[in-house]
Amino acid sequence: MMERAVIVSIGDELTTGRTVDTNASLIADQLMGIGVEVVAVLTVGDFPERIAWAFREALERADMVISTGGLGPTADDLTTETIAEVAGRLLVFHEEVADAIRQRFAAMGRQMPENNLRQARLPEGAVILPNALGTAPGFRLEISWNGQRRYLFALPGVPREMQALLREQVLPWLQQSRGSEEVYASRVFQTFGISESALDEMVAGIVPAEAGRLSFRAAFPMISVRLTVRGQPAEASRLLDEYGQRLRERLGAFCYGEGEVTMEEVVADLFRSRGWQLALAESCTGGLIGHRITNVPGSSKFFRGSVVAYSNEAKEELLGVRSETLRLHGAVSVETAAEMAAGARDRLAAPVALAVTGIAGPEGGTPDKPVGTVCFGLATPDGVVTHRYSLWGSREWIKTLASQIGLDWLRRYALGADVPQILAGR
Repeated sequence: MMERAVIVSIGDELTTGRTVDTNASLIADQLMGIGVEVVAVLTVGDFPERIAWAFREALERADMVISTGGLGPTADDLTTETIAEVAGRLLVFHEEVADAIRQRFAAMGRQMPENNLRQARLPEGAVILPNALGTAPGFRLEISWNGQRRYLFALPGVPREMQALLREQVLPWLQQSRGSEEVYASRVFQTFGISESALDEMVAGIVPAEAGRLSFRAAFPMISVRLTVRGQPAEASRLLDEYGQRLRERLGAFCYGEGEVTMEEVVADLFRSRGWQLALAESCTGGLIGHRITNVPGSSKFFRGSVVAYSNEAKEELLGVRSETLRLHGAVSVETAAEMAAGARDRLAAPVALAVTGIAGPEGGTPDKPVGTVCFGLATPDGVVTHRYSLWGSREWIKTLASQIGLDWLRRYALGADVPQILAGR
């Protein structure tokens, strides 16, 4: 039974940071879906000794190894030769692979460089995985490693070629060969307003270790909680629903959605479903909240517009903020935020208006109002709510975090939740 896998990603472009390894994340996700645990992802450059090390390490730790990259025709494509060396196999020339390569070049009306025939030399005993999208075939190789049966899969590094081979040839073979119908099922819950450590404490004990696990991924400014369970398909589905419901209840208003949903998409759905209209007044965020909202298709159905009032004069002229308020309390104050929100609500004829004003830095802070001071105002038919936050990070981080807080205010208001009480447990 094949339960554990290691992914080996090969290429200088990966180790130098020029290319992001999207292949490994896709393979890991697909393997989890059929009940195969990925125990490690090893990334190495185009050096034979490093590639050999990665395969040896992988074969020690898993039933199967899936590699991507290094199957091309150039001198730095070394995966095939290295696998043959590690497995103790000779390289065998496959005429049918060579013919397929020749035909591909002929169909393109191009002359085939002779070095492309390197791709027709595969380890002895390899099962060819034809590549309909490129010249480099993949292959599967069964070997004995320290008395244990192991399987090596070598796939091209070009994402669309790799994805086709994985979907059409590797995964079906694995599902048929594993001898088990157990699957992993997972669901992702997006949270905001609570730290990772506080989140860990909040959800502790929800999922018994024998039934599944919870994992966390911080991707500023939100934290994802992944619930994973394992079992026969029907049982896994039942467990996912059961523990997912428990997790939602425990997270409460900190959870704003499931899957890959964004905060702005949630806000858009809520406002559209309620038939509400929204206006914005932005200072330190410079229109970022409006930008995020208008990224959602159909936002014109609820979004009236935004006033970006950066200077004091603009706050007075465009939003009706009183000069006395600015003189007594300053542009960054809850008093100014309140008048900005009320002004946007009035001028844009929207029942709900959000305002934000703050100091994003790196200059402009004072002892009373350091960099990161951000004030919000929310004007609704029920009145105006304000709050002052002390945020952190670079200018970009403060603006991004402020935009997320503003959107979360709108979400919480639409849900009838307490608006200012976010960023708890920081």
